[in-house]
Amino acid sequence: MAEDWLGRWAMNLMLINVSTRKFGRAVRLPGGDVPAAKGDGRSKSAVSRRFVALSADHMAEWMASDLSSLDLLAIQIDGIHIKEELLLVAAVGIDAQGSKHPLGAIEGATESAATVQALLDNLVGRGLDPSICRLFIVDGAKALTKAIRRTFGSHTPIQCCQVHKARNITERLPKAMQASVRRTLRQAWELDDADKAEKLIRNLARRLDHDAPGVRDSILEGIDEILTVNRLGLPAELRRSLACTNIIENMNGTVRRVCRNVKHWRDPAMALRWTGAAMLEAAKGFRRLKAHRQLPILKAALAAHGARHTINPVLERQTAAA
Repeated sequence: MAEDWLGRWAMNLMLINVSTRKFGRAVRLPGGDVPAAKGDGRSKSAVSRRFVALSADHMAEWMASDLSSLDLLAIQIDGIHIKEELLLVAAVGIDAQGSKHPLGAIEGATESAATVQALLDNLVGRGLDPSICRLFIVDGAKALTKAIRRTFGSHTPIQCCQVHKARNITERLPKAMQASVRRTLRQAWELDDADKAEKLIRNLARRLDHDAPGVRDSILEGIDEILTVNRLGLPAELRRSLACTNIIENMNGTVRRVCRNVKHWRDPAMALRWTGAAMLEAAKGFRRLKAHRQLPILKAALAAHGARHTINPVLERQTAAA
């Protein structure tokens, strides 16, 4: 029992950025060190062993947890760069009450379709029903879209992050043009009518045809997926909450803070253990979605979308294979 208590204490201290070298000082009394015999388990190596064992257990338990009881309406997926040729793809779900749930993470060399597919296969294997229509929110990477549609059906609603889209567009423009383009994009995204929003974006692309033809193509690329929340008929407040990957980006910030003391990543297993522990740590500070009272509108819109398209990903894969 004492060993388990000390292990959990060690893990908690490391998650708030107390290094293994300073663990002994963290259990010091105001007047000096706590009286303890040599080999009491406060050494750097002992603390590290406890963290490895406990974080590995938590990771295994988390990645095997049942998801079938979660009434998930939206899922955000994004990559976390650890080092060169090592990236983790993570997912966070939002349920019908607006609560946020870290769902899982998996390693890969790049944010490829195979890496994303491995994560989605894990989620489905743990009870995420692929026949239920959900909104997926991604940063715009084609590999994410490809894997999502293959797993959940070609008509699955996918929203590309509007923050990423605006940044990718404006960074390629001269400074004199950036503010006006950003303003036009924001005006389009705030419109309730998706057709009017698309028309405004296409007009913007035409205006840039002469001065920045490459940017014009970037604006039009994935135009349907940039307006998914508009096409679903969601109210403005809910659109703002679901049109970007801020939830998972904020969680990634916690991952970077927790992992900043790691100077050398030995292997992917180490990265997974640390990232999993950091994601679960971030979940302690999660708040309900700001627009959670409007989530019944999203649920109804997804049900209607699913009824129109009758999502059956298994049948679609069989047809594609044939």
